[in-house]
Amino acid sequence: MLRLRQICLVARELAPVEDALCEVFGLEVCHRDPAVGAYGLENILLPIGDNFLEVVAPVRAGTAAGRYLDRRGGDGGYIVILQCDDPWERRRRIAALGVRIVNTIEWDDFFGTQLHPADTGGTMLEVDWNRGGAAADGPWHPAGAHWRPHVRRERVLEMTGAEVQSASAAGEPETLCRRWGRILHRPARINRDGGRIALDNAELRFRRDSDERGEGLRAVDLRVRDIQAIRAAAEALHLPVDATGVVVCGTRFNLRAET
Repeated sequence: MLRLRQICLVARELAPVEDALCEVFGLEVCHRDPAVGAYGLENILLPIGDNFLEVVAPVRAGTAAGRYLDRRGGDGGYIVILQCDDPWERRRRIAALGVRIVNTIEWDDFFGTQLHPADTGGTMLEVDWNRGGAAADGPWHPAGAHWRPHVRRERVLEMTGAEVQSASAAGEPETLCRRWGRILHRPARINRDGGRIALDNAELRFRRDSDERGEGLRAVDLRVRDIQAIRAAAEALHLPVDATGVVVCGTRFNLRAET
């Protein structure tokens, strides 16, 4: 099992991004994790179906998140977080590839591995395990014990993918896709736009730099119930909007109609 469970964004200021995400997508905060304070951060978790959208913001100088904000020129995508059922075997394979592990997250019911962004093409990749988490709506330690009552499906139903942006050089998105394929032990399907990797519940796409912000997590795909309400709310907040998506926290959200 390997599925998309969480996307993390990073912001200079948490409160305005929290307000915008809740207003545009009709979401509700389920958890604020005091443990991220050890990294000089504050955060929020918002459930999207059985997945989660996290936003972190620095509360002191000298944080990795703050350096990432500086490098990419402002708010944006930060971490792709996957859930697996074989975390220790995956960790052994990752180490054998020479990919550096920058952080281990360990609780009684949870084990997570964060990889060095320099080895994953500028986007941090995290692969986690949660006891009792085989079901799609199973427990997820980072979101707290009581996330289910906070799920709101009036506008947004689920996350279905994420888009990782490579360097602008020709061939880079293909190279990056193959690298993630080796790390995740999943086939890298190369195409003329870059490449794709299928997860159990979503798709990871790899594209060349299209906004001159360099390597990083560029976009999130959402299956939605009410595109018009989302677009109207984004327009009311003077956020970038087009026919197929909106931009919040420096991240494009591609909107796919419910089918």
